[in-house]
Amino acid sequence: MTTTRAWHVNGFLALLLVLVSLAGSIALFIYGGDRPEPNGLLITAGIALDLLVIVLLTSLTIVQPNQAKVITFFGRYKGTVSNSGLWLVIPFTGKTKISLKVRNFNSHTLKVNDAEGNPIEIGCVVVFKVVDSAKAVFDVDNYAKFVEVQSETALRHIAAHYSYDTFTEETEQKPSLRGNSDEVSEELTRELQSRLSIAGVEVLETRLTHLAYASEIASAMLQRQQAIAIIAARQKIVEGAVTMVESALAQLKENGIELDGERRAAMINNLMVTIVSDRAATPVINTGTMYG
Repeated sequence: MTTTRAWHVNGFLALLLVLVSLAGSIALFIYGGDRPEPNGLLITAGIALDLLVIVLLTSLTIVQPNQAKVITFFGRYKGTVSNSGLWLVIPFTGKTKISLKVRNFNSHTLKVNDAEGNPIEIGCVVVFKVVDSAKAVFDVDNYAKFVEVQSETALRHIAAHYSYDTFTEETEQKPSLRGNSDEVSEELTRELQSRLSIAGVEVLETRLTHLAYASEIASAMLQRQQAIAIIAARQKIVEGAVTMVESALAQLKENGIELDGERRAAMINNLMVTIVSDRAATPVINTGTMYG
């Protein structure tokens, strides 16, 4: 089923014809009945005009902006009127109204397992509109409900192919839900569009609106993230400390100060402890040696 253009003409001309026919019918009834012997021909003509008025009234339809009317005639699809205004269509037809406006759908917060099997909570928003009114009316039972169900199904499918976050070197090269939200949104849009094409719906955009670990593992995963952050920070501190010690020894050598192996080791130890320690260093002042 695909959308076709239904036959329609200016409805204001039809409305004018309705008024003229109605006035003519009244005049014929008055002129044909205001006699000693009523004129059956004139009365029949008046009845015919009344029937014409009824037929014309059943043919009039109003289409609002960003709206369409799907026309059916005794169970057969005759086309769609998408131009806004007052129109005259085929008489005795069904006229199903459908909105062509851009709409939003906010999914429920779903609990799914990511690629590593961790339970997470995820939600999304889907921006869509109807582009094929015939498919939206005839190919699915309720296109709005269809969008809702398919959106949540696609979101579950996409979430199962990505991990929540990257923690190890093996997974750093892989996209994650938290670190690659744009890529995940694009993948979700493509999959959702393939699912909703049958309903004549175009997906304009999808975005993740909620992403978190499930409550039963949230505390453990927070500790894991904190531990990883501490390890990474310590690694940077050690790298910086080694560079600073090398620089200090090089400057002493340039200034002509030579240290023997024992003093060199002691200096390196003191500098590393001072720089790497997470607490302020407590200096020990050497005041000399006392001999008994």
